[in-house]
Amino acid sequence: MRASDRAYRELLEEIQAGSLAPGAVLSETDQAARLGVSRTPLREALGRLAADGLLVQQSPRVTVVAPIDADDIRHLFTVRRALEETAARLAASRPDDGTFAGLADAFARVDLDRLEDYYALIARFDAAVDAAAANDYLTAALRTVRTHLGRVRRLARDNPERLAASVAEHRVIADAIAAGDPELAAHATHLHLHHALTSVLTALSADPAPVKGTP
Repeated sequence: MRASDRAYRELLEEIQAGSLAPGAVLSETDQAARLGVSRTPLREALGRLAADGLLVQQSPRVTVVAPIDADDIRHLFTVRRALEETAARLAASRPDDGTFAGLADAFARVDLDRLEDYYALIARFDAAVDAAAANDYLTAALRTVRTHLGRVRRLARDNPERLAASVAEHRVIADAIAAGDPELAAHATHLHLHHALTSVLTALSADPAPVKGTP
């Protein structure tokens, strides 16, 4: 893996996990030393993250993690809803080879005491929907949305009731796609995203610090 790709991946994971919080200042010298890369590949990584909308240049010498607030989250979910409902509808319009039936079963058996396994299952589900939708433009747009969604999704980690509901919602979507019912798949996706947005905004209003950060 190229040094710039490794630096990009590590910084992306830290931004999505919240260890690099909104407003955090990223010094080229400090980050290059911490990540064990030279400044040239680090600049490439920072440029990619800025292009993703995850970093902003406050001045020629100051780069910070982009802030995100309730309005940003609402806008993100507006786009997410349009894309994911379309993807679910397309996926359900094609014959299921057993992939979504298997995913529905996996959601039925998921252990929420192992959150990393759950999020890995979500990633498998997203990849399966992308493959079944078979639309490269849609997949590219979803990839951009998911890059930002990683920062928001962690707010659900401290809400066991919401996590359990999300599991059940994903199972319904997977079942609908497996059954070849495009409208049910899209409707189930719509309900899931409505509940997810409501939960995130409630968590944010209770404690805005984990997302908004301090510029």
